[in-house]
Amino acid sequence: MQNTLNLIRDFAREEDGVTAIEYGLLAALVGVAIIAGATLLGTQLNALFNALGVRMTGAAAAAAA
Repeated sequence: MQNTLNLIRDFAREEDGVTAIEYGLLAALVGVAIIAGATLLGTQLNALFNALGVRMTGAAAAAAA
């Protein structure tokens, strides 16, 4: 019986699992931030390239005329 209680106490004092969970949550948060930033940057780059394409098409049409 004493051996079982000692095992339960040792398990309750063990902090490796808690640390692993904290690192996992931190990694997930960093991943979400990277995805959000990449999505926002991608949207802005898409708009920029579309605007450049429109201007280049207009310039090419003006030069051909």
